[in-house]
Amino acid sequence: MKRLRHLLFSQIPDLLGLVRGAPCRIGLRIVSVQSFSGIQAMYKTQLRLLGVLSLISFSAACAVSDSPDAGHDGIPTTSGVVQGEAGPEGSVIYRDIPFAEPPEGKRRWAAPVTRVSPDHQIAPFDEPVMCPQPQSMASGGADGDYLGSEDCLYLDIYTPGSPAEARDWPVMLWIHGGSNVSGHKGTYDFSRLAAREQVVVVVINYRLGPFGWFAHPALNGADLNSPALANFGTLDMLEALSWTQQNIEAFSGDAGNVTVFGESAGGRNVFSLLASPLAEGLFHRAIAQSGHVRSVTLEQAYNEAKQDPMVDRGSWEVVDALGLDSSNVDGKALRGIAASDLLSAYYELDEDHIQPLVIRDGVVIPEVGILAALADPNSAKRIPVMAGTTRDEITLWLGLSRYFVDVSYPLTRLLPAKIRIKDPALYAFWVDMRSRGWKLGAVDDPFAAMSQAGYDNLYAYRFDWDEQPDNYFVPFSQVLGASHASEIAFLMGSPMYGAIGGYMYPDSDSAREMTDVMMTAWGAFARDGVPVLPDGSAWPPYNAEAPAFMRLDVGAALGVSDDVPTHDELLDRVAASVVMSELEQCLLVWELATAVGLPRYDSYRQWQDGRCSDVDAAAEQRRIREALEAEYGSVYFSG
Repeated sequence: MKRLRHLLFSQIPDLLGLVRGAPCRIGLRIVSVQSFSGIQAMYKTQLRLLGVLSLISFSAACAVSDSPDAGHDGIPTTSGVVQGEAGPEGSVIYRDIPFAEPPEGKRRWAAPVTRVSPDHQIAPFDEPVMCPQPQSMASGGADGDYLGSEDCLYLDIYTPGSPAEARDWPVMLWIHGGSNVSGHKGTYDFSRLAAREQVVVVVINYRLGPFGWFAHPALNGADLNSPALANFGTLDMLEALSWTQQNIEAFSGDAGNVTVFGESAGGRNVFSLLASPLAEGLFHRAIAQSGHVRSVTLEQAYNEAKQDPMVDRGSWEVVDALGLDSSNVDGKALRGIAASDLLSAYYELDEDHIQPLVIRDGVVIPEVGILAALADPNSAKRIPVMAGTTRDEITLWLGLSRYFVDVSYPLTRLLPAKIRIKDPALYAFWVDMRSRGWKLGAVDDPFAAMSQAGYDNLYAYRFDWDEQPDNYFVPFSQVLGASHASEIAFLMGSPMYGAIGGYMYPDSDSAREMTDVMMTAWGAFARDGVPVLPDGSAWPPYNAEAPAFMRLDVGAALGVSDDVPTHDELLDRVAASVVMSELEQCLLVWELATAVGLPRYDSYRQWQDGRCSDVDAAAEQRRIREALEAEYGSVYFSG
């Protein structure tokens, strides 16, 4: 049976938004337990590597009151009356509010249906609510290969205090990461951000994987355009924004000042909303953290008989894996497939290339794609937008790879393993190039497009903080540094990464200073559309002719930088590198051409007058992966 494996050199690099455990709740609805060892082993590996016995620590989240109402009156909404519970620093938390009817049965692969049940008494669930997904760190690290329920369209709200205390707080709506295949609202706690910055934070769920993005003739007609709807996860976000517009004033939020923000796949979804004509007027500012702008056509999403060899998990492949005939199956049969069977068919397909997880359906997402839509002045929203990445985005993957790290037990196997970077120069160069390439696809390319469309208030950043304490076993600052998703802890003001949170978000003056920088900037942007630093100074707007960014760090390292090499300049650096073999150069060029944003296959073939044109990079990656598996049992350290 095929297993889903991460490539050594990941082609879809936004797989995780690593986050804290679900607040005070550890039970999960298990859809099914199937053979899905590849991805499960990888996520467990990430913590075993660091000597951690448990996947997720829930202790920090349990600072909130166990009382369901904590003395606060119920808040009426269009979908029911919800009670608040006391959170840290005077905040109030409202959990598990339904914003749409369950998208199951006939509602699977359909636009969400607005939930109208004002008399319903909303009570928090005893377990985290999540949409169907594979087990992962992004899903909270719970047991079971597949988790969640199709009855998952709920949101949480964090307020600075009781609604009676103030009016017109700015609103921020968070879209979680997880490659649009995993994650859920319960793994984030924005109570401290709400309290310190006096903002209301809404955190939402949305349909994932094959439930969230799917196009097939049985649903859309032979031409895939009758109807063309295919972005159901994006439609869920739009429905949550619409619910927010109707109800947030009851929580003292300002419906006329809503900021959407999200990280990794959440950042990609922010760009999708900026490109979507259906989102007009639903939000007024946007923050894309480590996102990108990749999308596929309806034909690629179907991928009949695998017509596009660079696409994996098209609906034709999924239906074929279910043992059905795509030419004869009808919509009723597809909607009748058990969620567990659909998950198994989808995730046990190989993942070597592109997953169709944002689709140019011509309704939700313009047919020209996200990047071209962002550049179109006729559809530009022209609202303030922030976008950025972390300095060391890719360490979350490379830092676990046996290709780059060595593992030993110098004392005893009863103690954690000691990790060592095999070739520090190679590792540092690869991380630097890939992370800079990520920033081009996540910030500079979309901002250049948006500048063409008339956006004036664009603000770029890079998160550089890496002052984690090293220890004998793991040099955290070298192996992970300013890794993918590491900035989220500083927005929450509390540790993430489960039980290693004390290392990644230490109790130190530096971490507190970094938290102040992040919260101040994000809070100011939500209030006024301009990010500022704790000393009151504003960031310079982005200039596509002379791109620069705010380097988010502490002390003298905090400041503006114009270190923005172009894509061609990055490729020139690879060509000049003396720390890599010829094959490694080709593999890195392949990643820079295909891993983030719009694939540039011609760029790879034409690099250095065709120097790598005879190198099948994807096949070489598989060969290296198989060799590592043969030698170590896994590409990633498994403890």
